[in-house]
Parts: sequence; C-alpha cells; structure tokens
Amino acid sequence: MVLRIANCSGFYGDRLSAAREMVEGGPIDVLTGDWLAELTMLILAGNRMKGRPGYAPTFVKQMEQVLGTCLERGIKIVSNAGGLDPEGCAAAIEKLGLTAKVAYVTGDDVTGHNLDLVNLDTGEKLAEPVLTANAYLGARPIAAALSAGADVVVTGRVTDAALVTGPGIWRYGWRPDDLDALAGSVVAGHVIECGCQATGGNYSFFHEVPDLAHCGFPLVELHEDGSSVITKHPGTGGAVSVGTVTEQLLYEIGSPRYLGPDVVARFDTIELSQEGPDRVRVSGVRGEPPPETLKVAVNYLGGYRNTMTLVLTGLDLEEKARVAQEAIWARVPRESFESVDVSFDPPLLRITVTDRDARRAGRAFSSAVVETGLASYPGFYGLTPPGDASPYGVYWPTLVPAADVRPRVFVAGQEIALPSSGRPGAAMEVLVEPVTRRWDGTGVPTAAAPLGRVAGARSGDKGGNANLGVWVRTPEEYGWLAETLTAERLVELLPSLEGLAVERYELPNLNALNFVVHGLLGRGVAASPRLDPQAKALGEELRARKVEVPEAFLR
Repeated sequence: MVLRIANCSGFYGDRLSAAREMVEGGPIDVLTGDWLAELTMLILAGNRMKGRPGYAPTFVKQMEQVLGTCLERGIKIVSNAGGLDPEGCAAAIEKLGLTAKVAYVTGDDVTGHNLDLVNLDTGEKLAEPVLTANAYLGARPIAAALSAGADVVVTGRVTDAALVTGPGIWRYGWRPDDLDALAGSVVAGHVIECGCQATGGNYSFFHEVPDLAHCGFPLVELHEDGSSVITKHPGTGGAVSVGTVTEQLLYEIGSPRYLGPDVVARFDTIELSQEGPDRVRVSGVRGEPPPETLKVAVNYLGGYRNTMTLVLTGLDLEEKARVAQEAIWARVPRESFESVDVSFDPPLLRITVTDRDARRAGRAFSSAVVETGLASYPGFYGLTPPGDASPYGVYWPTLVPAADVRPRVFVAGQEIALPSSGRPGAAMEVLVEPVTRRWDGTGVPTAAAPLGRVAGARSGDKGGNANLGVWVRTPEEYGWLAETLTAERLVELLPSLEGLAVERYELPNLNALNFVVHGLLGRGVAASPRLDPQAKALGEELRARKVEVPEAFLR
C-alpha cells in the first residue's frame, strides 16, 4: 500500500479551510502543512516580543476543525507550525481536550551556540546581535515521534520536505543509506510543500487550469522505493500536470544538487510522466549523502525604514522623477540616512530610507516628501501618507556542523530517546550522463513574440538571492531555449539584473533552465526595498519580453 500524504498549508496565512477539505475530501494517511517561510521566523519573533505566541495560531484553529476526525480515521498530523515555540504549540493542541498523543520536536534553536556567522551568500561575517538562529533539522525526529505513537507531531524549523520524508521513514523504515528512496521523498515533499502551487496555482499557463477559484490542495502517494504520484482530491478545482509539477520543482532552488540534512536529492535525475488525469508520476530520483553541516536561518534587527511612493504620469517622466528627488533632498539631505534606495518603474517612483535612528527615518523623511506636494512636478500625487518608520529584520544564512545540533523529541510530555541514525557509508557522487540537445536554427522561420508564448517560468527568493526557473514542453523546444537563453541574454532581457552575478543551471530532464541571481533582494525579503521583495513576479516579467521564436513553436 502507498502512503497518502496531504498538504493543507503552503505558508503562514494560507487557506484556513484547507485542513478540513483535505481530511473530508478523500482518503489520506498523513496531513501535513508548511508554515515556515524564511520571513516567518522573523514575524514570529516580532509576535513573541509583543507577548503573542511564537507559533502559528492558525494551525491550532485548523486542529479544532479536524483533529477529532483524524483521530477516528487514524490520520497522522505533521506540521512545522511550532515555529519558535513547538512546546507551546503542542500545549495549545492538548488544550483542545481530545485524546490525541501530541509530540513536539526541538533542538533547532541554536541562538546560544558558538556560530561562526559567515554569510553563505556573501562571505561576510555578522557583527550584530542575533535575534533568532534556527538550524534546519531533518526528518528522523519526526519519524521517531510517529514510531512512538504520536498522533500529532509539531516541529520548529525543519526542512520543508522533512514533513513528507519523516512519515516516509516511519512507514517504510528507510535507513540513512537508502539514498535514492530518501531523495525521492524529498522531491515529493518539495512539490507539495507550497500547497496549490502544485495544482495550478500561480501557474504560467493559468488559462489551462479549470476552476482555479476552488483550487484543491495537493497530495502525494509515496511508494516504498521513494517514487510517488502527485495528485489531488476528486471534484476539486485546479489541475495536476507535468507542467504544474515541473514549475513547482523549479521554485526556490539553486543547483541541481538539492542539499538537505537527510540526503542530497539530484534534481537532474527526476523523471516526470502523466499517469492519468490529475496524476503525475515522479520517479528515477537519485540521492547522495548529506553534507556534514546544517543550514541555519539567522535573523537580526537591521534598524528602521520608511518608504514613500509617488505616481508620475503624462510626459517627461524621467525629468519628473529627477525634479521630485531634487525637491525631496533639498528638504532632507540624502546623506543623512544610512542607506537610500530609489527605484523608478513608471509610473511609480519609490524612495526607501533606512537608519538606526527611528526618528530620522520616520516623519523627518516622510513629511519632507509631502511638503513638496505643491512645489514639485505637474500631476504630483502619492500612494503613501506621511508616517513613522518601522523596524525591519535581516535574514542571514549560515552553517553549523551537524554534529553540534541535537534534536530532541517529546511525546505526551516525555522525552524519548532518538535512535542513532548514523550516516550513510561512503558513496560515490551520482554521475548523470550529460544531455546535449543542440539547436540548429539555420533556415528556421522565426517571429518576434513574448518568451511566455512558449516557456513557463517560476521565480522566488532564497535569502538575498532570487531564483528564476524557465521551462518548455518538448526536448526540441528545450534545445532552442538552452541555446537562446544564456545568462548574458537574461540580463539583456531584464536590465534590472545588470551588475549582478547570474548562474545558469541546465535541467534537460525537465526541459528547464534555472537561474540564480545573486544579491537581487539585498539583505533578504524583510529588508528588501523592492516593490516585489520576494521576486515572485520576476518570471512573469521575463515571459513578457520579446525574443525571436521559431514559428513552429508558437501556439
């Protein structure tokens, strides 16, 4: 029998009714939900400083709706909604008054550890006081809790895929050297971790997705060998296709070697096939031993910031933007702030200032902008009223030796001993035969068309970097895409990337390319002054750019 693992949350704030929909919509064995984006830990830290819970209260609300039914049907529940306080989250579930055996996993909090705090992306060393520091734990503590009879397992910071891999280890008994099975489960977890993004949500070719307004959440049928089928409950909106799964696989990744605490999953070995309506088989995934280190998400308070947005319309927009800035800096010197970011994406002129002094970045700046209202460019109006500065945090990724992190598991209030997981023995790196699909466009008629008429894309944030995955439907189209869309060409099409380091990775097995744009988001989502701080729209910006496309590819 397969293990049916459902997702009911892709982020803190996702559809509250999803847990009930997944429990009542069809048979499942495990209900999972992901609450912890990189930004969420900072949000929870702010809540905790204000005396609010350091976990996700929305998860507890969902448990009020479904826990009784899950207990009756033997459905296990696994979630990282514990955030900064897994114990408090577990206690809140126990207070619901049902007979659930609730477990929680700790040990991810390494705030007091002797971290070297070297930034993974920039090589800088952090000299600021740390607000939070949480290591990404793996799946084995979750599996241990389930093996000890837990009905509900609440964790803090674990990898998103661990919510699927943990139940897989529990059901199938995978050992640390079952690398391919573990890698397959990691890929399955990556596909469903973001909820409806696997079932047609945010899909490039959204016109192909039926009833998106009632999009169903995804579930995975996980097999003992690590292969899986991605699907959804019957009668729900959305679609599960090779395209929707491909696009989600490209979300927030770097190189094809997808590192994790349990295994390194090779995304360049994934094989996808449409098994039937709303059923996509994922197979062939190979795995390598995990690194000796764990990633740590560090957050610190960066200071205060304030943003004012002006609208420029009509003629001479560049000149109007210049006049607007001259008037503002005449009232409050630009050099009086620690940093200033100005972006002009017509019709919006956004000016963001940051400073350690909340007063300086507050009304001293925003009021100065408003004061120019009758002495600036014609047609002046703004979208933001004068206001105080708000504190912002900075995300800082670093590493810690895995041996220095000790996960702890508590079931029904009692700590259980974790079995020695060991590490896989020496294993050779998986060798993937290079696939070269050359494109000879000699004599092929082309037409200028938006890239998105042929290619899908998905983009997102990875700390201060952005990733942009681009894919097409056929090997022939991939040959053209790989030849056409070099890193240099990408920058030509998206001038906002000028001056930034861009890496390109080829994934011919998915007919896809993945680009990592270093530094586009500055110090991370919470600190980014961009209007699109998570680079969610970067892929759609690229798809709108015109390139010469073979006419045979245009539909």
